[in-house]
Amino acid sequence: MDGTNLRQSARSSAAFLRSVADQDWSVTVPSLGWTGSRTVAHMCETLLWYPTDLANGPQPLDTMQLSVPDGPDGNSREALVTTLVTFADVLAHVVDGVPAGWRGHHSWGLADASGFAAMGCDELLVHTWDVGQGLGARFDPPPVLAGMVARRLFPWAPVDRDPWQTLLWANGRVDLAGLPRQVDWQWHCAPLSEWTGRASGLT
Repeated sequence: MDGTNLRQSARSSAAFLRSVADQDWSVTVPSLGWTGSRTVAHMCETLLWYPTDLANGPQPLDTMQLSVPDGPDGNSREALVTTLVTFADVLAHVVDGVPAGWRGHHSWGLADASGFAAMGCDELLVHTWDVGQGLGARFDPPPVLAGMVARRLFPWAPVDRDPWQTLLWANGRVDLAGLPRQVDWQWHCAPLSEWTGRASGLT
């Protein structure tokens, strides 16, 4: 996965968020306990943390502090969406610009550029779905894109199901028939060549 996929995810997320901009983003997202505004602000923060971590390399970078304000005294909804798209583009540039084989720190593994691209897409798509759940609105990203994220981050996930539902299942959001609900889940952000063939974080 690469910067193109990140920009696709950001466009899909932004289009949905703008379509529900007139609704109440102070409503709590059931799966997170955050408001819709805080969820979008979290997405923005993550999308700027990821390029910083990737550019810095394998060691954690503890000097950076990042906060995107939300709520009545914070950024407007349009400003949050604009920030989301902008930070996704920053990540896309770094993902596409690092040398081949470059790795960056993540608490779940040393991720390569494709891993950071997939993590950014996952944050965009799944948290946009979360916002929609809080608002009673349905978000459905392109199935091909959802399938790419699922295969990159969750190589143990089934490939014979709806790709978007599979990605939501892998992130602990929904049930899939015949499979346990994911609770303490993790993704595989290190290169796929290092996957041991076992599922990570499955309950």
